Amino acid sequence: MGKLFGTDGIRGVANVFPMTTDLAMKVGVSAAYIFKKEHRRPKIIIGKDTRLSGYMIENAITAGICSMGVDVLLVGPLPTPGIAFITSSMRADAGIVISASHNPYEYNGIKIFASDGFKLPDETENYIEELILNGEIERLPKPPASEIGRARRIDDAQGRYIVYLKNTFPRDLTLEGLKIVIDCAHGAAYRVAPAVFEELGAEVLLTGDRPNGKNINRDCGALFPEHMASVVRQQGANAGFALDGDADRIMLADEQGEILDGDQMMAVCAKHYIERNKLKDKTVVATIMSNLGFEVALRGLGGNLIRTPVGDRYVVEQMRQNGYNLGGEQSGHMVFLDHGTTGDGILSALQVLAVMLREGRPLSELKKIMQQYPQTLVNVPVGVSKPIDQVPEIAKLQRAMEQRLGEEGRIVIRPSGTEPVIRVMVEGADREVIEEVASSMAACIRKHMAGKT
Repeated sequence: MGKLFGTDGIRGVANVFPMTTDLAMKVGVSAAYIFKKEHRRPKIIIGKDTRLSGYMIENAITAGICSMGVDVLLVGPLPTPGIAFITSSMRADAGIVISASHNPYEYNGIKIFASDGFKLPDETENYIEELILNGEIERLPKPPASEIGRARRIDDAQGRYIVYLKNTFPRDLTLEGLKIVIDCAHGAAYRVAPAVFEELGAEVLLTGDRPNGKNINRDCGALFPEHMASVVRQQGANAGFALDGDADRIMLADEQGEILDGDQMMAVCAKHYIERNKLKDKTVVATIMSNLGFEVALRGLGGNLIRTPVGDRYVVEQMRQNGYNLGGEQSGHMVFLDHGTTGDGILSALQVLAVMLREGRPLSELKKIMQQYPQTLVNVPVGVSKPIDQVPEIAKLQRAMEQRLGEEGRIVIRPSGTEPVIRVMVEGADREVIEEVASSMAACIRKHMAGKT
């Protein structure tokens, strides 16, 4: 793990390192240096979510990019996948997203897309990090005053993205007659999401659509899907979708107000695609956190699950390497590589609705393809963590606990990419047993790793 980049870009509390204007400007300088092309006037897209600190960071990154003789195209509040799309569509040299995704408004972050709309590989992020932390950035050649970059706003970015999303929905289907609840988390999708579903014919009931700079993700959105689910029940809707702050993931509720996570949504889509020979190699790519029940369901369909480290970028890397077209995370990131380059909450909702319409059955029935295994997650605060296999006491206990769980259980222990904690996930057939195992593992980690460097 680098000193700046985590599993999903740079992230932290605004105005506190690393999320300072000084660091943001250096990211802009580094990105401009790396992506600058000599054969034409280079340009970089910048978009953001609705956080108060977005203005500050946007101006700092813009200043850094322009100082290197690269132009900036500002699209304003737009979902992360929308910025990936615009970057590729406008043939920009890179795209930068200013967002802390699901975190509270006090946080912000920086994510970078390459010109093809895919997230940067580790090597490129490491290079940016080296330029900044090793002081090399101060020695980079700067253009003369006559060649400093310009910044301008792109007024039609939202419209372009809306048209793109609508085109991912089958043209022979319509959402007419459907009542759908959309929770925008007071985030980046508050204008785009309702437009997409309404233009496809749905009756849309909105919540979380009044951002004020400080209410993003507050008791709403993908982190708190219960609110969206309650509106589904109260209004008799056909489905509900809760986006997170940058709208790259969703949580879903069926017509009964029961919540579905990313694993269940992928299972519904995978079954439909396998039966129609549309799932590449009958394989889905997910992470080590995906529920064992999802793996069992896929096997029952003659399919296969490949697991990656946590982070949708690793899911996408595996998909691209082998040509797989469906993947995602339990947290609600879903990647339909036939349509997009990264997790996209609105696009995912459209694909799930398309399956529901093609099948002619409600989501409450479709989700029965998968039976979730009980799963528990414990976060253990630590200092700078060391690999688990370097702590003999923890490794020994983990082996003993895995024997106790047998073939119908798993233990996943990993450091968080965004917080100073070790995450302990245990799943199995018996909830009481997995909670005992998780408690024992957490106590052991707390004893042998708390405060260690």
